[in-house]
Amino acid sequence: MLRWTITFVVIALIAAVLGFGGIAGAAAGVAKILFYIFIILFVISLVMSLVRKA
Repeated sequence: MLRWTITFVVIALIAAVLGFGGIAGAAAGVAKILFYIFIILFVISLVMSLVRKA
């Protein structure tokens, strides 16, 4: 999932450089949402691994 986030960030940066504001904003928004989902899943995974070891 982190790979998708990086992909959308790169798309947003390229679109911003080329002047496509709408596409850049949409790609940046998708990247932000995917990043937050990745962080939440990482924290859940970390907590579950700590609970299983205890």
